[in-house]
Amino acid sequence: MEYEAVIGLETHVQLKTRSKMFGTSSAEYQAAEPNTLVDEVSMALPGTLPVVNETAVEYAMMIGMAINCNIARVTKFDRKNYTYPDLMKGYQITQMDEPICYEGYIDLPLENPVRVRINRVHMEEDVARLIHVEGPQGGTIHSLIDINRAGTPLMEVVTEPDMHTSEQVESYINSLQHIIRYLGVGTANMEEGSFRCDANISVRPKGETELTTKVEVKNMNRVRAVVRAVEYEIERQIAANESGERIIQETRGWDDGKGITVSQRSKEEANDYRYFPEPDIPPLLISEDWIQSTREKMPELPIARKARFINEWGLNEYDADLLTGSRSTADYFEAVCEGVKAESAEAKHAFAKATSNWLNGEMARMMNDDELTSMSDTRVTPQALATLVEKFRKRELNNNSAKQVFEIMYKKGMAPESIIEDMGLGVVSGADSLGPIVDDVIANNEKAVNDYLGGKEVALKSLMGQVMKATRGQADPVQATEMIKEKLASR
Repeated sequence: MEYEAVIGLETHVQLKTRSKMFGTSSAEYQAAEPNTLVDEVSMALPGTLPVVNETAVEYAMMIGMAINCNIARVTKFDRKNYTYPDLMKGYQITQMDEPICYEGYIDLPLENPVRVRINRVHMEEDVARLIHVEGPQGGTIHSLIDINRAGTPLMEVVTEPDMHTSEQVESYINSLQHIIRYLGVGTANMEEGSFRCDANISVRPKGETELTTKVEVKNMNRVRAVVRAVEYEIERQIAANESGERIIQETRGWDDGKGITVSQRSKEEANDYRYFPEPDIPPLLISEDWIQSTREKMPELPIARKARFINEWGLNEYDADLLTGSRSTADYFEAVCEGVKAESAEAKHAFAKATSNWLNGEMARMMNDDELTSMSDTRVTPQALATLVEKFRKRELNNNSAKQVFEIMYKKGMAPESIIEDMGLGVVSGADSLGPIVDDVIANNEKAVNDYLGGKEVALKSLMGQVMKATRGQADPVQATEMIKEKLASR
């Protein structure tokens, strides 16, 4: 029998706000000493009252708008009750039946496009962090608790079960991460825990539409881990069906080292958490003015920006995809190209292509060596790179010289004009400058000349090499090649 997987994802997105969801302490806990970013609310001291973080609400609306959701005009918070050491209050403030965003979708950019429906986006708070200490013989001997993370704003994005392959799951995660980073509302970094994904997976005979028993898989801290866990769980459930084993609704954890999922506990239902409305936070009314002002803060999203780069700047899909991979790179590219916006379409496209080559080539290579992620963190200003690109396009610099200039710009932040003047890197071109050098090379390389005249085209490269050597690599290669051919043709 042929089977089909049915997959839905629940993704927690940590928001990049300055303070916590309901308290006053800093939410920037990643590099802080344990238990230094706490307040009365995050410590659940008696008599404290939560106050909703307005920026977090706006960020939630922005996420909803970016993934085509409806924005609720009235939303409320609820208490989700459970007992665990990392939950200081004994309950989590979240949203159950009236989330802030609902009924959206993300179109996955695959060869066969897939629309993944979004059931909801709701606001909640993160929990504290447990650190388990192992003994000399293995096994946990005690656990430490760091309250810094408690109360950090979270958004949970819940999909409908619209995905059927690990490829679609990976594309969905990458698309959502891309959107979050473009909005600037979070880092969406799985390794640091600011983007956490749980997968609900079931299998059914292909062609059937009825949903079967699902299993939730947790503890996946990398995109690749999610892909592997989904693939393993699909195979495990198919094998269980084939052998007549009953699939039970449960929560399983992903063991990345062993490459398997392991049973953790039976799956809880909503009534297990004893949800009830949060009595200390009144329903939140979201006005049309607030929605509109939030919409005006939205940046151009990656799919739309990529399409514009192709249409406006004449880039191919590959270059546009690389440049819009991060918002900072796309912003930097447009800052470099700012000066040619008023030029003809042909000039704009040529300049944009040359800029793309520098950013996706030399700039990306050097940033990778220095482990930099944003071009704005380099010493090369967009204006300086624009000058270099223009000089290179006008053949005032050849390829070798331009790379030398760029390397110094990158390392020292110097202006390209100063570097060119200091190093004497102007291109040697024209009959007056280049002609005598070509004549000298022809006169002193009789064998290569005879070989070329005898039909050996490769000899031309040898003569060009001598010209480049004589000019220290600064000859215009196109002019030099044509000049050699013309002079030898007269023989």
